[in-house]
Amino acid sequence: MAINLGAHAARFATFFVAAWSGFFVLSVELLSSRLLAPYFGSSIFVWGGILTTYMLALSLGYLLGGVFSTRQPRLWKLAALLAAEALLTLPVIEAEPLLEAISITFPDPRWGSIISSMCLFAIPTVISGMVSPYCIRLLVRGIGSSGREAGLVYFVSTIGSAAGTIGTGFFLVLVFDVYRLIAMLAVISLLVAAVAASLSYQLRIRNDD
Repeated sequence: MAINLGAHAARFATFFVAAWSGFFVLSVELLSSRLLAPYFGSSIFVWGGILTTYMLALSLGYLLGGVFSTRQPRLWKLAALLAAEALLTLPVIEAEPLLEAISITFPDPRWGSIISSMCLFAIPTVISGMVSPYCIRLLVRGIGSSGREAGLVYFVSTIGSAAGTIGTGFFLVLVFDVYRLIAMLAVISLLVAAVAASLSYQLRIRNDD
């Protein structure tokens, strides 16, 4: 009975990480336009640079996550990915000097926005992309369940992304400035990662007993 409860807890934690990661990445994507706007405006060129960065970074993350998931997948490793995603996003809080330098060197909003986005958001977004395939690998227990588990992971991840879009774009930006909001999102990610890692440790200890 304890083993079943542990397995259910790990399963819930995996889905929750997938959902929160989706919330986090879409929230930061929305906020990235606010960060770039003082330097490059908020035209379709800027959004084109942001979206290109996120799509390329996520696609690379999906690829790397699939490879990484084949090497002794563990819940604590998934927690480490979520923590890395948050920690690598935090430097954008101090990005004003970099953005000013890029805007001077590349005043064209097309190139300035995509270069800025690549510098600030590409690496953490690659980590974000690694989360979903890693979650799927943790959940799949056989070929027969692979499609169902993959569908569930992308379902909860996309629901999380939708919640992040609505929650951040419609409500949170009305209460907090962009830098404080990014810091808060990162702290929540670290807390979720810590809980997932702690659960992984407790399950390992229980299985060793």
